[in-house]
Amino acid sequence: MRIQISIGGKQFQATLDDSAATRDLVAQLPLTVEMSDHGGVEKTGRLPSPLSLDGQPAGADPDVGDVGYYAPGNDLVLYYGDQSYYDGIVVLGRMHDDAAERIANMDGSVTVQLQR
Repeated sequence: MRIQISIGGKQFQATLDDSAATRDLVAQLPLTVEMSDHGGVEKTGRLPSPLSLDGQPAGADPDVGDVGYYAPGNDLVLYYGDQSYYDGIVVLGRMHDDAAERIANMDGSVTVQLQR
């Protein structure tokens, strides 16, 4: 499933995998998430409701450009840098084209809007 991500008037596309977690995320759309920079590799922001972890591994090693979920913090994550394996990470899908590079150039906190 494709979703649209909007940050500061810039539009990005992402394709989500088919999983219980992504179905839970899509059920919350449209959604606005306040995200902050974390470790110089990702933007993270708390979701209103947790996502299902049914069928997910204990953790993941996300790639640059992945859309993820950090279960311990109930955070949506947009990866624009290299993050190593962590327990509790669920990869939800991938951003298209140069989205990760463009997000990497956005300093500090951002307001992210997600919709189908």
